[in-house]
This record gives sequence, C-alpha cells and structure tokens, in this order.
Amino acid sequence: MAHVPSDSVQESVTKSPSEDHVLPKETQLKDFISTLPAREGWSTPLIQYKKYWFRRQMLEKILLVQDTYKPRTDDIILATQPKCGTTWLKALAFTITNRSRYSFADHPLLTLHPQHVVPFIEIRSLGMDHIEFETLPSPRLLATHMPISMLPSDTRSRGCRIVYLCQDPKDTLVSRLHFENKVVKGCNLPMDNAFSMFCEGFSPYGPFWDHCREYWEDSLARPNNVLFMKYEEIMSDPVQGVRELAKFLGVPLTEEEESSGVAEEVVKLCSFETLTSLQVNQVGGVDAGNKAYLDNSVFFRKGKVGDWTNHMSQEMGEKLDSIVQLKLQGCGLVF
Repeated sequence: MAHVPSDSVQESVTKSPSEDHVLPKETQLKDFISTLPAREGWSTPLIQYKKYWFRRQMLEKILLVQDTYKPRTDDIILATQPKCGTTWLKALAFTITNRSRYSFADHPLLTLHPQHVVPFIEIRSLGMDHIEFETLPSPRLLATHMPISMLPSDTRSRGCRIVYLCQDPKDTLVSRLHFENKVVKGCNLPMDNAFSMFCEGFSPYGPFWDHCREYWEDSLARPNNVLFMKYEEIMSDPVQGVRELAKFLGVPLTEEEESSGVAEEVVKLCSFETLTSLQVNQVGGVDAGNKAYLDNSVFFRKGKVGDWTNHMSQEMGEKLDSIVQLKLQGCGLVF
C-alpha cells in the first residue's frame, strides 16, 4: 500500500459495502486524503499533509511514490520548491554530469527541453509518459519538489546526493503567481491575495520557509550528501557555481577542462538567453489536465534577480522578509 500514516488510517482491511473484497490501494489513498484539511484560494484547492500544502493529485503521487521509487546509493536528486530555478538546475546538472558524452555543438539541450532530460520523482514530467524508475540506468539524475521529510526513508540511509536550490521568497512568490495565472485556464489571481496566502505559509508545497529549513538543516548535518545552493549566488558567479556542482556530483572539472573553458561553455549553453532562444523551448507543450496546459515557454519567465520590485511594493517586500526571517530564526539560514 502507498505510504499512509498508520495513526491516520485504520490498519484493518477496508471493504466495499456491497462486495467482500479489499479496495484498490488508490481508493484507500483517495479516502485518506479526503479526511485531510482542505482550503481554497489558489487556482485549485490545496490539501494539508504534515504541515505542507499540496494539490490533491500531487499529494496522491507523493504518497504513492513511497512504494514506486526505490532509491539507489548513486542517485542524484535535484530538489527545489516550485519556481526557484528548477529548469536551470536541471540543465546545469544534466550538462555537467553528461559532459563526457555530448559535445556542446551537438548537445541534447539544443533540441530537448530541460524538463525532458531530468524526470521528476513525483510529477509526470513535461512531454514524458509514466516513468519506470527501475528501468533507468545508474547513476539516475532525478528531480523533486517534495520536502526532504517526505522523500522515501531509504533516500537518507542509502546516501543519495541531493542538490537543493532555493531563491529569494519575494521572487519565488512573483514567479509562482505568474505561473499559476499562465497555466490554469480562467485563473486571474491578484497579487494581494497571493501575497497574503504566501505570508501565511499557504501555497503549493508551502510553507516556503519550512521547505527551505528542512534541506538547510540536513545540509549542515550531512554536507557530503546535501548541497544547499541559492539562485542569487549562482547567478552572481555561474562559473563558480558549475565548479561547485561538478565537485559535489563527483565529476569535478579537470585541469584540462579548466584551461579549455568547459565551465564557461556549460554556463553559456544553460544560460537563460541560450535556452529561451531555442525553438523547443518556445513552442509546444502538454495538457496537464484539470484546466492546466503547460506551454514549454512557461518554464522560462525572466531569470532576473530582484524582479519582485516590479510586482509588489517595498512595504510588502519588507513584510515578507521579516516573516521569513522570524520563521528561520536560530537555524542560520538567511535571505
């Protein structure tokens, strides 16, 4: 059965009122989720589970993946909250780990969307059908938006390497709102509403601060297994960011690669300017169901640090900063 807390679901066999047989585990899962707190406000209602908020379909997949994803010791997991540079991190990590296989002149990212090349653990990735994780060759490069506490327990015991990328919460909120209004038909959520909910910790995969804090504290406890990175820091020195990623992922740049400018080539290929100029990232998309259509282009907005100033007041920015600072007090993480 999917991972469902025993204190929330009866251990006895669930039977249909009219038939004497065990219900499918998916039905049990739906029944369990229907008992959880739900709240309107975003484009679709969110369900609260273990203090985090999820869309119903996403929570179902998160709980089911406890059984379907079996971590391997050499798995690499790229973890982010939504709208914190996920697409960029996928491009960078894929290019770094596969640089001995592909030339920059004839690279998969020139014809494939970054979301194509690194599948999500719990999400049907853009343009991909169902992923059979066991059929993927090692080392597997995977992605997730799950809090670290919701990854299968074997992820820690097997020593999987995790790269966590976070972004300033103000820019994260702006990107979240833009994405929400862009992909969900009929959604026109105003900034004031989104801001208020975000400040309460009510947003998809939120609270923002708890998500960040979990990965931050694990990176301090297990620095060889969890690398915590900030979008703004990589943006300020992307070449150094590539070096840091390559070293952590076990494929450090050689002296020859350093002298021949490989890090700079990785940065150029994965840059916002290069990726957004490619046809594959401009046209097409996938129907995600539930009134949502994901254009390939929706995963690229501006790629700018500090764009929040164009969408919310200074007062709002200061209020959100103070809330996040208070929530992260004592752990050493600051934005």
